[in-house]
Amino acid sequence: MPSHIDVRLYHEQLEATHLSPLAARSVDAVRDRPEEACPIRTAFQRDRDRILHSKPFRRLKHKTQVFIAPLGDHYRTRLTHTLEVTQIARTVARALRLNEDLVEAIGLGHDIGHPPFGHAGETALTRIFPKHFRHNEQSRRIIEVLEKNGAGLNLTYAVREGIAMHSKARRDITTTAWGTASTLEGQIIKLADSVAYINHDIDDAIRAGILRLEDLPADCIELLGRTHSQRINTMVADMIAHNWRAAGTEPPPAEPRISMSQPVLDATNKLREFMFENVYTSDSAKADDKVRFIIEALYGHFTQHAEQLPAELLQINQQRQEPIERAVVDYIAGMTDRYALEVFQRLFVPKTWSA
Repeated sequence: MPSHIDVRLYHEQLEATHLSPLAARSVDAVRDRPEEACPIRTAFQRDRDRILHSKPFRRLKHKTQVFIAPLGDHYRTRLTHTLEVTQIARTVARALRLNEDLVEAIGLGHDIGHPPFGHAGETALTRIFPKHFRHNEQSRRIIEVLEKNGAGLNLTYAVREGIAMHSKARRDITTTAWGTASTLEGQIIKLADSVAYINHDIDDAIRAGILRLEDLPADCIELLGRTHSQRINTMVADMIAHNWRAAGTEPPPAEPRISMSQPVLDATNKLREFMFENVYTSDSAKADDKVRFIIEALYGHFTQHAEQLPAELLQINQQRQEPIERAVVDYIAGMTDRYALEVFQRLFVPKTWSA
């Protein structure tokens, strides 16, 4: 066993000898501000811990995944989604001999910029904020700017890049709306995100009575599987088999890309589009008009009463000389569902009078 002081070096040596030639090495990780190395943890392990212990990460437990402020104990939240994405991505990374620590750090941080009320909340902020709000960009802003009173978490570039580039266009889960991560680990998160939410959202929609298993496209179910676990297993196994070359077991292509085989990719995209049409736009799931009304009311109030914003956000806003609307969006995006409803009620709903 290595001594206490040699643990990090020991794991860096393991990475050098055991990982695929195409895997990211923590010894090569770069931070904007150089730091003294930890004697125990690699650079990516430190990043993981900084995200895990941050307040934005803890708030994910009360942020909507699909169903707004659900009362049932078994509906997914943004936090459970994050954990499922990370688990799926680590399974793929381990099979392909890629860097699990990097995958875990990106996975845990990829959605910390999501606003309250899920995609309905994101759509509402996008409409009212002139520079257009996107949750992946907000996730990166949190870790680079907002945390630690404006200092940021000083994460490695590979983690920040993977978080910023995990989002994809609606038409295809492999599309590069924000570019392609330079690491295979970052590319894994993009696909694992879709694998996780397509399947757990089906599970939640059936639980909520919005869908029946029989409603799902028959050709997709025939290929991918009838149950939640069967579909995930099919998608994950296909990612591993299809990308075996990129793992370094054969001469790799010049620019390796994490993807799926065409039949599984087509079925996955079709199933995802079905969910957009039948669940993500459902009134039972999103209640877009109500969410938009709440967020627009909060936005309007705090842009007119900036003195009511948290002091740390005002300080960052002044230091960076940004418009006050930027601080208001940061504040609303950081709210949980229940806190946004609580603030709205406090500001706009009359209280019952009693003597």
